[in-house]
Amino acid sequence: MREAKSQLSKLGEMAWSGEKIVIAKAGKPYLDLIPHKAERKERTPGRLKGQITMAPDFEVTPQEIIDGFEGR
Repeated sequence: MREAKSQLSKLGEMAWSGEKIVIAKAGKPYLDLIPHKAERKERTPGRLKGQITMAPDFEVTPQEIIDGFEGR
């Protein structure tokens, strides 16, 4: 813990670069140092409405594909 206090900036940079940082107290794992990430925004249903289209034959499955799945 004492060593971590003196090297906190360095450990923070290491955490941001993806390294797993475990801080020990009395020789046992005590804290995990992880970078703070901004909270995700809530999803908005319908935000891509009108931008995605399906092919006219989207729901038509060729017989050979059906046969393959059914082991024929």
